[in-house]
Amino acid sequence: MKKGYQQLVAEATAQIRTYSVAEAQAKLSDPAVQFIDVRDVRELEREGVIPGAFHAPRGMLEFWVDQESPYFKPVFGEEKEFILFCAAGWRSALSTKTVQDMGLERVAHIDGGFGAWKAAGAPVAFKEKKAAA
Repeated sequence: MKKGYQQLVAEATAQIRTYSVAEAQAKLSDPAVQFIDVRDVRELEREGVIPGAFHAPRGMLEFWVDQESPYFKPVFGEEKEFILFCAAGWRSALSTKTVQDMGLERVAHIDGGFGAWKAAGAPVAFKEKKAAA
């Protein structure tokens, strides 16, 4: 293997903005900031969410960010700073580098991800589970 995940994450981290949990939490109520959760939906249901975060699963992120894509999500066309996070900060580091390369200029991620957020006692909300049909 030429590059493993650790090297890819390290390379991405060297080229992106990283916020500590405290720095990110200070931006939570800022209307010019949008938190983006790249975790799988099962993680959201199990662990909770950052209040107000927009869920953009890692597997769809590039398609949702690209304005030329039929899957484009208007939230990514807004003039905001986007703060991405995942469970531990690895997927969000790679995701932040990718969307930065795609042209999103005001983008960062949270060091340690949602796990660090939760451990620091930052606000967490829980999604209602859908009832089985």
